[in-house]
Amino acid sequence: MADLRLTLRARGAVAITDSVKPVDYNIPAPIPPPPMTPPISSHPAPATPDIQSTREAIQAGRDSAWAVRERATAIAQSSACRHVYMPGGFDISALGTAPAGAGTPLAGIALAGIPISVKDLFDVAGQTTAAGSTVLAQAPVAAHDCLAVARLRAAGAVILGRTNMVEFAFSAVGINPHYGTPVNPADTQVERIPGGSSSGAAVSVATGAALLGLGSDTGGSIRIPAALCGIVGFKSTARLVPALGALPLSTSLDTVCALTRSVRDAVLAHEVLAARTVTLAHKPLAMRRA
Repeated sequence: MADLRLTLRARGAVAITDSVKPVDYNIPAPIPPPPMTPPISSHPAPATPDIQSTREAIQAGRDSAWAVRERATAIAQSSACRHVYMPGGFDISALGTAPAGAGTPLAGIALAGIPISVKDLFDVAGQTTAAGSTVLAQAPVAAHDCLAVARLRAAGAVILGRTNMVEFAFSAVGINPHYGTPVNPADTQVERIPGGSSSGAAVSVATGAALLGLGSDTGGSIRIPAALCGIVGFKSTARLVPALGALPLSTSLDTVCALTRSVRDAVLAHEVLAARTVTLAHKPLAMRRA
């Protein structure tokens, strides 16, 4: 070994040492897991009013269901909601029929007096389902509410109007050349796309013209406009909410769900539409996968 060391030094090679120093790989300390997510009921109310904060205000006497619908109607008729509703699809009469006790949500009725919008893909009794197209504009009116609309009505929701959408739900951009394109509410002075195909539903919720927008999702038609308009939307399990009475895009992939202003409202809307109770684990998914 000594002869080899001398030979290598003589030839200008790097000297070999008898002792080996440990290598410092600078491995950081493990990151501790995040704290457990608090129950959804303890989440702070969002900056903009959602369904649950609106109901709390009404029950506390700080607001009324009548006033909530008046404000929603005023927003729906403003320039911020241009092209949001289908021609003839905005129902001003919904404001003129205040039920008895309209000032306070009825106990046990999840959406009592809450203004909502319905995508022009779903049958509403007495109205034409055009799916954002001129081809079906003169089609016969629906004889019955589709199942999703019927469940929302049963929960006390007030339908203010039918919302514009991408023609036949066949795009994720949100453009409609026939009825105009709803303007992204991030900046109503500059016309930017809202995402689609549930474009009008997303803008109606984001602006406050509705506190819930009934929509559909096949390849992103709820999730994309929700992301672009800064609200909440998700694609539920296919056929968990029956699509009976909705014009199909893909019978195997279509889902019926809602756009809302908060996650807690999304849970509430899903419970109404799916007719089931959602049990929350109140802990991150990472802890459930362990």
